[in-house]
Amino acid sequence: MPLKLLLLGASALGLLFEFDALASEPPQTNLPRVQLSVGLHLIRAQVANSMETRAKGLMFTKAMPANEGMLFVFDVPAQQCMWMKNTLIPLSVAFIDAAGQISNIAEMQPQSEQTHCSTRPVKYALEMNAGWFAGKGVRPEQRLMGIEQAPPAR
Repeated sequence: MPLKLLLLGASALGLLFEFDALASEPPQTNLPRVQLSVGLHLIRAQVANSMETRAKGLMFTKAMPANEGMLFVFDVPAQQCMWMKNTLIPLSVAFIDAAGQISNIAEMQPQSEQTHCSTRPVKYALEMNAGWFAGKGVRPEQRLMGIEQAPPAR
């Protein structure tokens, strides 16, 4: 019995060390940026347009300024899904079609593997601080301007 407890304790301690190591990895900060707008609201977004930058996304980011976010650019319009593994802050995500129209918006909790998916094929996803879209009155069917300035997927 004591051996089982010791092994369980060592396992839990290993998980804590693994989480601490992941939480200390640096976030992406050197990505290209694009200025977007929706209604009267300006957004400055980092652009994740490669498989590698999309996979890391906002992982390990500890805070994000109020009107900044990350724009994910995908190769072709398709149903896209997001999750929050290793993401330390709560986020909202808007799924956006090739013409810049918002398909749907989802609220995402940190450190979650729950998937949040677009309701129709999209070419983009924009992650902002949790509640940003609702707080600005931004809803599905609105158009995001400036999206054509984003670098293409590669």
